[in-house]
Amino acid sequence: MFNFNEKIIFKKFLLNNTYFFLFIIINLSLIVWIIQAINYLDFVTDDGHGFEIYFYYTLLNLPKVFTKLVPFVFFISVFYTITKYEENNELKLFWINGIHKEKFIQVLIKYTLALFLIQLLLTALISPFTQDKARSFLKKSNLDFFPSLIQEKKFIDTVKNLTIFIEKKNPNNEFENVYIKDELIDESNSKIIFAEKGKLEYDYNGKSFIKLFNGKLLNIGKDRTIIFNFQETNFDLSNFVTKSTTFKKVQELSNIILYKCLKEFYINNEIYQDENAKCDENFIKEIKQEVYKRLIKPSYLFLIVILSCFLLARSNEHQNYSKMKITVFFLNIFVIILSEISVAYSGKNDFNTLIFTLLPILAFLTSYIILKNKILIKDKN
Repeated sequence: MFNFNEKIIFKKFLLNNTYFFLFIIINLSLIVWIIQAINYLDFVTDDGHGFEIYFYYTLLNLPKVFTKLVPFVFFISVFYTITKYEENNELKLFWINGIHKEKFIQVLIKYTLALFLIQLLLTALISPFTQDKARSFLKKSNLDFFPSLIQEKKFIDTVKNLTIFIEKKNPNNEFENVYIKDELIDESNSKIIFAEKGKLEYDYNGKSFIKLFNGKLLNIGKDRTIIFNFQETNFDLSNFVTKSTTFKKVQELSNIILYKCLKEFYINNEIYQDENAKCDENFIKEIKQEVYKRLIKPSYLFLIVILSCFLLARSNEHQNYSKMKITVFFLNIFVIILSEISVAYSGKNDFNTLIFTLLPILAFLTSYIILKNKILIKDKN
C-alpha cells in the first residue's frame, strides 16, 4: 500500500511520463502518417481511385502507424523521465520518503502492464479491423478519378486487363483516334477497338463509359479473328477493376480466422479455406508471424522498462553515469530492433516460434534478477 506522500510522488512521476509519451507519439504518428499519405497518392495518380477513397484509406492506416511507434516512444519517454528526475535530483524524493528501488521498479512494471494491454488491444483488434476496413474501400471503389488519368499519346494501363491510347484529348472529355485493348476474358481472347472519335460519358447510376464513333472492332480468339465496322458503340468501363491489391492480406484477417487456420492445420491436419484465406503450409508461416506480432511482440515493453531501470544503478554524481546512460540507451535500441526482426523469423518453423515466444519473457526475468541482485540488495543495505 502507498502512504499519502508516496501517492503524490508516484502520481507526479507517472503523469510526467504519460504526458511526454502522448506528446511524442501523437506528433510522431502524425508526421509518419503524413509521409505515408503522400506515398498513398499513387492510389489517385496511378490507380484511378477518387480522393474520398484515398482519404478514408490513409485515415484508417493511422492505428497501424501508432502501433508500430509505441515501443520506441515508450522507451524514449521512460528513459527521458528517469534521467531528467535523476539529473534534477528529484529521484532522491523517493528514497528520502523510504521508497526502495524495488518498489519503484514494481510500480513501473505495473504501469507498463497498462500500456501492454492497450498495445495488445491495438495489435490484436483495432489495427486488423481498420486495415480490413481500408481494404474494403478499395474493393468498393468505382475508379471515379480514372478518366482524368487519360492523357494524349500515352498508353494508360491503370485498370487491370485494359489498355487505352488516344492521340488527342479535347475539352469536355472528347477524344480523337482512340485505341482500346480489352483482355477482360483472358489473354488468348481479347478485343481491340479503333475509333476516329470518342467521348467519356456517365449513365444515370454514375457509371462511366466511352462512346465511340466511326471505327473497327476486332474480336481476337484462339482460332479466328472477327472484324466489325461500327458508326457508334459504347465501351463500358464499369466491369474493370483497379490494379491496387483488393484481396485481404494476413494482417487484415480477424483473430477468429487465424485461430481456425491454426486449429485445422495442427489439430485436424486439414487446410482451412474460405473466401478470405486458404491456409496451406506457406500461408501458415505468415499466420504464425502475424499471431506473434499481435500477441507476443507487445511483451517486449516489459523488457524495455526493466532495462531502462538500470539507470537507477548509478546516480548522476557517479563518474560512470554517462556510460551507463549510453549502455542502457543502445541496449533498448537493440531490443526494439530485435523485436522487429523476431517477427520475420518466428514463423519459419515451430522451433523458431517457441524460441522467439520465450525470448522476451526469459530476457525480462533474467534482467530483473540481475537488477535485483546488483542494485536492490545494495539499496536495502
